[in-house]
Amino acid sequence: MSEKQINQPLLTLLSDFGDRDVYVGVIKGVIAQINPNLTVVDLTHQISPQNIAAARFCLMNAYAYFPVGTVHVAVVDPGVGGRRRAIAVEFAQGFLVGPDNGIFSGVLSQSPALAAVELTNPNYWRTRQPSKTFHARDIFAPVGANLASGVPLKQLGREINPTDLVQLDINYCNETTTGVAGCIQYIDHFGNLVSNIPGSYVQSKIWCVQAAGLTIPGCETYTDVNVGEAIALVGSHGWVEISINSGNAHLQLQINWQDALQVLFL
Repeated sequence: MSEKQINQPLLTLLSDFGDRDVYVGVIKGVIAQINPNLTVVDLTHQISPQNIAAARFCLMNAYAYFPVGTVHVAVVDPGVGGRRRAIAVEFAQGFLVGPDNGIFSGVLSQSPALAAVELTNPNYWRTRQPSKTFHARDIFAPVGANLASGVPLKQLGREINPTDLVQLDINYCNETTTGVAGCIQYIDHFGNLVSNIPGSYVQSKIWCVQAAGLTIPGCETYTDVNVGEAIALVGSHGWVEISINSGNAHLQLQINWQDALQVLFL
């Protein structure tokens, strides 16, 4: 690792496993068996089941807050045990470990892959006969722990072309004559409706959002409208979002994933 990289190993976990079952605890046990000195950070395990797009968004908006050299193990894997590849990817900020199903496409759209391997070396798995339904335990967690402990990427498997990694098929925003057209790409715990329109588009402008037949004013803080009223603003993640002051925009406005919206400049 370069002198800019972290001195102590750091590994993050992201999944759709929830906290009801023992899955997350078991994964951490596997990591501790390999290196009990690793610092493990749970990004979230509350991704809705099989929602690769949500996992993509969350990882994309988290990685930049970690030291260079961090290993991110992300597993939302509806294709587990099938033909999808298990991969590890090096990028400028560190490493990504998980299924090749588009889960890393958000991160890599901001910080391109430097190298990638398919995880074909069972010496770094928990077992040479991994479960067909729990690659997080038997492949991804042990590979991540080994990687964070200093094992070189090239030892983990067969080199693959980073440009061949799966890209998640999502919509992108488009400039129009009156503003920007986009869609909802994520709904957070508070019911905030996060669009795929970067906040840079509305900087220093007077603007509003049109969605589901509503016109919602573009403001700076939740308190710019009354309690219970809808507001559009740029969230801490840097994307335009629709919120309700002290309410749940998802439930109140009945706007959902992938629903269209427009930012209009006034």
